[in-house]
Amino acid sequence: MRNTVRRPGQSFWLQTSTDKFYPDFVCKLKDDRVLVVEYKGQLIESNQDSQEKQALGELWAKRSGGKCLFAMPKNKDYAAVQRTI
Repeated sequence: MRNTVRRPGQSFWLQTSTDKFYPDFVCKLKDDRVLVVEYKGQLIESNQDSQEKQALGELWAKRSGGKCLFAMPKNKDYAAVQRTI
């Protein structure tokens, strides 16, 4: 499902050091895990904002005890989502 930005009670977000991060997609998998996906194109994949979002998403997933997954496909590497699952 496409994650809508700044819709109270409907949007999924993670707190960054300066703002809220709204990943692009939130999916509930058949095994009840939650997968969050944030796509990055080639031009912005390595900027500081993207690096912070990736670190935050990975930390969120790690601390979930296996209930949550985070994928950040870059440069049309959509297989990164499947590798995460």
